[in-house]
Amino acid sequence: MKIATFSVQTEQHIGLVIDDQIISLTALCPEEFPACIKKFIERSGELRTRAEQIIEQRVNDHAIFKLSEVNILPPIAKPDKIICVGLNYFDHCKETGMEPPESPVIFSKYANAIAGHNDAIEIPINSTEVDFEAELAFVIGREAKHVSEEEADDYVFGYTIMNDISARDLQFQDGQWSRGKTADTFAPFGPVIVTKDEVGDPHNLAISLELNGEIMQDSNTSNLIFTVPKIISFLSQSMTLMPGDLIATGTPPGVGMGRNPKIWLKNGDRMNVSIEKIGTLSNHVIA
Repeated sequence: MKIATFSVQTEQHIGLVIDDQIISLTALCPEEFPACIKKFIERSGELRTRAEQIIEQRVNDHAIFKLSEVNILPPIAKPDKIICVGLNYFDHCKETGMEPPESPVIFSKYANAIAGHNDAIEIPINSTEVDFEAELAFVIGREAKHVSEEEADDYVFGYTIMNDISARDLQFQDGQWSRGKTADTFAPFGPVIVTKDEVGDPHNLAISLELNGEIMQDSNTSNLIFTVPKIISFLSQSMTLMPGDLIATGTPPGVGMGRNPKIWLKNGDRMNVSIEKIGTLSNHVIA
């Protein structure tokens, strides 16, 4: 399943994306499918089956929309946690001049940073060195604590795309990463969440970022240092992961700070982050 949150005029829905259309579960059965993917995730076992039944039995014109006619929103408006893994591709470590870590490097973003597909990324007034980072992200499907790597996949609901926008000047001024990583709009993600059964192996997906029509990052998630199960197990030893938590897995080489000359985002830039089997997340930049 490809699941999206969207709005039509002033009404918000969740729906299933099929080709160039989206079928609103909210319109078909609002009492069972309120416009909140997080609630869908929390009851995903029963609701996925119910969603398939409803679509077979009750699809009609009032519940079917063209993707071009709706406003795609961030899939989850306010995850309890937005957790990111830094330095998780060997070549990215090299381009940043940092040693590959022996264990996952963890930082967080906050809800203010969330943006959706086609939303604007805002350059803060106190930064001139804003960078891009294409990342595979995953969504936790059920409460996870003290999880082993062997059982970690059972706790994944699905996968999505994040662009880990980073103000490098703020990031390195502080000696820690929070301020430079979680400015307003610095966590665009979406446009959909694809359930894990449809994605298959998350460690064999082409990932790329295009800036103004030019490919800047082009890699494969097979190059991840720490796998999805390793990340889940590592985090769950010290914190309880909850349904709807969003975890980004790190970026491959090609970011702006690793280039000569360096490339920083500027007003009017357009970015497309594409990941195989998931889709493309598009955003533009405003100063």
